[in-house]
Amino acid sequence: MTTEPRFVKNGIYRKDAVKEKHREPKPAWLKVSIPTGEVFGEVRKIVKEHKLHTVCEEAMCPNIAECWSRGTATFMLMGHICTRACRFCAVDTGNPMGRLDVTEPYSVAESVQLMSLRYVVLTSVDRDDLPDGGAYHFARTVEQIKKTSPETRVEALTPDFGGNTHCVDLVLNAGVDVYAQNLETVRRLTHPVRDIRASYDGTLAVLAHAKAARPDVYTKTSIMLGLGETHEEILEAMRDCRAAGVDVLTFGQYLRPTEHHLKVERYVTPEEFAQLREIGLQMGFVEVVSGPLVRSSYKAEQLFMDKPGSFPEHLAHLEQDSSLSLI
Repeated sequence: MTTEPRFVKNGIYRKDAVKEKHREPKPAWLKVSIPTGEVFGEVRKIVKEHKLHTVCEEAMCPNIAECWSRGTATFMLMGHICTRACRFCAVDTGNPMGRLDVTEPYSVAESVQLMSLRYVVLTSVDRDDLPDGGAYHFARTVEQIKKTSPETRVEALTPDFGGNTHCVDLVLNAGVDVYAQNLETVRRLTHPVRDIRASYDGTLAVLAHAKAARPDVYTKTSIMLGLGETHEEILEAMRDCRAAGVDVLTFGQYLRPTEHHLKVERYVTPEEFAQLREIGLQMGFVEVVSGPLVRSSYKAEQLFMDKPGSFPEHLAHLEQDSSLSLI
């Protein structure tokens, strides 16, 4: 008899969770359109047919309508069950019991080819149940995409692999153009926001190693706002990211997925997001994507489109490619 993996739907369940009886309406700038359209439907069809998991659906991303309607998706590798339980995340958590679909790298690569994607973001659940955290599987997927779609740029938004730099190198050397690992929040709020196995300094160390090991690959991280952080704490996190050699930073508004997750402490205004972008550019980041509905993969390829001369040397020949469009 095969034992099926057990998991908690939407990540966490709290017996003491309290539903908000009088939930305040979200600000007007957080309203999004309902997912519709022919292109959206076609992307969804491909994802379902190939039994793929996208972070767009699993993490309840508010940009699913915009991104999928433009024929773009972020793929989530290694299944839908995460071994960690961050209190901001709606991805299912549990024990996948070592199960891994070895055909997934080929399915994802075929889907990228079918959708004619020029820029693809790969992310994954945390797989602490695997000896390498899934690094080899991640690297194989990147390699397969590059094999079938050599002109496609690939961004890898990886787990922290428990700080194992050998695992980081596996993904780095598979052909990625951007290596990302999310800081998620400021130092003081790392716990309880993130799972106890994740750490602020650990993420910075992964990013610093990636930049030192492969200076030609962009490094990137993302921070959510609205969890109770102060302005000075945000600036401190930005300085820490620059010290680690991070090239690209994104800021977005934290939105509570369910009543079991952390509450939103405040809604950050578009003006403050714009101010943080300017501060970040002054600090020396190559790009700062900052806005209420921004998520780590939102408009990821504009890094290459909006910065003439900023391509890594091995991609410089693509700089004049006018056929690329923003996500």
